[in-house]
Amino acid sequence: MMHHEDIYAFLTAEENAQRYLKKSYSFLNESAAKSYQNSAAFRHYIHNGMIFMESSRTSNILVQPVLSFYGMTHFLKGWLLTECPDYPETTAVLAHGLTARKRKRKDYRFIEDEVKIQQKGLFPYVSRYLFSHHPFPLERVSMRLLLCSIPELSNLWQLHQEESLIAVGEKNSTQLRFPNRILDGFHLKEETFIERIRCFLPPIQAIQQQKEALQVDLIAPIQDWNGPFRYHMENELVYFPANRANYFPYSEILAHYLLLFQLSMICRYETEWWGELIQMKTDKEYPFIAHFLKITRKKTPALIGERLFENIDFKE
Repeated sequence: MMHHEDIYAFLTAEENAQRYLKKSYSFLNESAAKSYQNSAAFRHYIHNGMIFMESSRTSNILVQPVLSFYGMTHFLKGWLLTECPDYPETTAVLAHGLTARKRKRKDYRFIEDEVKIQQKGLFPYVSRYLFSHHPFPLERVSMRLLLCSIPELSNLWQLHQEESLIAVGEKNSTQLRFPNRILDGFHLKEETFIERIRCFLPPIQAIQQQKEALQVDLIAPIQDWNGPFRYHMENELVYFPANRANYFPYSEILAHYLLLFQLSMICRYETEWWGELIQMKTDKEYPFIAHFLKITRKKTPALIGERLFENIDFKE
């Protein structure tokens, strides 16, 4: 499998960037001119994303949220430029497109906080042009829901006697097994559950209700990760939400972006709470936040790199 660092290194070369953009802009009459015009910005977005993420890895956890957030932002802007040749059309799309809720200092819990989605700005722009959500279906998203949608955090939830996601198969397998407790958690019967997930899967070849699980055989492994299915970066297993409360049927890339936005805002503007969390480690949320920051600087470049790699084909 191609490593995302190789993809980014490839795309930071001027000639490669121009050819890549020219292929991306094949729908334009002036694809050669536009690719030449945008190649410098594209290369800098990718390069800056790499630098910010590497800086996050080597920096103190106190500043990691800001560095990772801006690293991811640069990667997303580079990806956007491959889909939207005139990005940014206006200054309105440069804003975050998100609002952090005003917080009460006393008894504040990050896990109970929410982020509000705005109608204009980078997040709704990304949602529309990279993931075809227009407008994004949710007005607010809780940090609990987002943390529950990261498969690498599922073991931490289990230590709190909660199931966030459940492994249902292997990444490159054509067979999925949904334990019956998933259907119970969604309060759905077999037929309704299958209809709920069908649009996120390759064509289904067979369905078999077994004693303890619902087995679904596909004609091909899952390739599109823009729905509720997740893959664990380390164990290569496919995960699905354990219940309806944890159902976030949107790309994990968006979940990472929302979490990083909120953490970067807290890091910058809630100095006392953030400082005490990092230094004292008193809140049960600390392991979730610390582990998420470790995961996101590896996984967001990998997830975005996979999408960019799909368009690398320079056969004449």
